[in-house]
Amino acid sequence: MITFAAGPSKVFDALPFYLQDAYQEGILSANHRSSVFMNLYQEVEELMRKKLHMPEDYKLLFTSSATENWEIISQSIVEKASFHIYSGSFGKKWFDFASHILPSSSGLKIQANEVINVPALQIGEEFDLIAITQNETSNASQVTMRTLEAIKDKFPEKLIAVDTTSSMAGIELDFELADIWYASVQKCFGLPAGLGILILSPRAIEKTVQKGERGRYNSLNFMLDNAAGYQTHYTPNVLGIYLLKRVLKDIEEVQHIDANLRERMRKLETCIAHTKAFRMLVDNEEARSTTVMGVAGSEEMIASVKKAAEKEGMQLGGGYGPLKATSFRIANFPAITNQEMDVLIEFLSQY
Repeated sequence: MITFAAGPSKVFDALPFYLQDAYQEGILSANHRSSVFMNLYQEVEELMRKKLHMPEDYKLLFTSSATENWEIISQSIVEKASFHIYSGSFGKKWFDFASHILPSSSGLKIQANEVINVPALQIGEEFDLIAITQNETSNASQVTMRTLEAIKDKFPEKLIAVDTTSSMAGIELDFELADIWYASVQKCFGLPAGLGILILSPRAIEKTVQKGERGRYNSLNFMLDNAAGYQTHYTPNVLGIYLLKRVLKDIEEVQHIDANLRERMRKLETCIAHTKAFRMLVDNEEARSTTVMGVAGSEEMIASVKKAAEKEGMQLGGGYGPLKATSFRIANFPAITNQEMDVLIEFLSQY
């Protein structure tokens, strides 16, 4: 069964070989205070710079998941309040968790088809961080690098935090446009769930030190103290970090992955546009995700096509939240091969 679910999604075909190598190399019992682990951490950070173009002065940290970073950002970096711009369920959840920790936080909800109107944005001095869900997995919308650049230019004094859970390692991100980036590995990294990634700029690190929060086990200052020596503050998912290293070593540089995924998405968009039964959930091309396609239709048709796909050995991702019954989602992630995507497109074209 080939899964096109939006996460956890298909893992890279080489994963069984990576796992066998991890066992043979003793990674499964490696101590996280050992030179073996410290060298592993350092190598992954260097590969993030080489393959994903993470800047030299940005720092890579490991967490349990992307969603853990919601709490870390609010408790350890934001001093006053955060301002959240979101269109879907995951952006709203981030806002809700931030508001629980910092009740003065506020948000602006936009429609999935809507592009952020940066000239009209008004964000007061009471907010020291802007939070943006770059790729909203729930409704298959996204915020472009061009829009992020406009926000950065308009609010240079504010930190910017970006959720790229379902786009990091799939599209080319301009890390210089924000101070905080985070993701999980079960989407575009093509790995099993259980490892989160947090990337900080020097300005974000400075703000963390300035706030000085150290009252929790996952306090960012505690994490940064350990990361300075390529260690973690807790016993981490060493296997997940090793698998991340192997994926990063084997993949192309991100600009090539980006180009391939955009070409595949154009084919998928053309297919859906020519069907009679379906329409794209986000019909504004400027707001449509590159890595997740949302497809809408009648409740009966959605149920029927998902069942028919399973008979053909393909699992379509379900809709999310209020869109669950009337939509399905297709992951356009790197671990899915071009040939597999072509088979899916041929299947959908009959509708």
